[in-house]
Amino acid sequence: MNREVEIEIDALTESVVEVSTGKTFKTEVTEVTKEFLNSFHKKNGWKFNWKIEARLNNRNIFKLTLHSKKSILLGLICIETKEDHIHIHLVENSPENVGRAKVYQGIGGNLFAFACKKSYEKGFDGVVSFHAKTQLIEHYSVTLGALLFSNNKMVIPEKNAYLLVCKYFAHEKK
Repeated sequence: MNREVEIEIDALTESVVEVSTGKTFKTEVTEVTKEFLNSFHKKNGWKFNWKIEARLNNRNIFKLTLHSKKSILLGLICIETKEDHIHIHLVENSPENVGRAKVYQGIGGNLFAFACKKSYEKGFDGVVSFHAKTQLIEHYSVTLGALLFSNNKMVIPEKNAYLLVCKYFAHEKK
């Protein structure tokens, strides 16, 4: 089953930005643990049931948190390593970071950049694919430089993946 990615890329920042102050915060992406998933509840405003996603073969779920305060969960991403690229199955902002009253912006871009970084680490030149909701194809094309491959499958090619990784992970070695 192909899920469609439907996260809005609200801003491409160098990390995440607190909306009320404009202050930038460093982030950290780590793989979720079974303990984390066991304590995770969809009913707390999340759209997707991440426990089910974790049970599917060959998928890894990562969480984005503030570097200085790891208890603040900003978003989640589910990726799968394919033969020659990374495929994103799901991406989601935490409920308090959606809509006009969001606390932080830049989360979606941060998570897509992370997927591109993982692609580089695997030797795939940063290439990432995902299935986009039809109404978001243009949005992902403009914000991420993603190209429409077929139907609603999009690909972030090497050049645009590099730009995302540099924007979010310039402080790390690629």
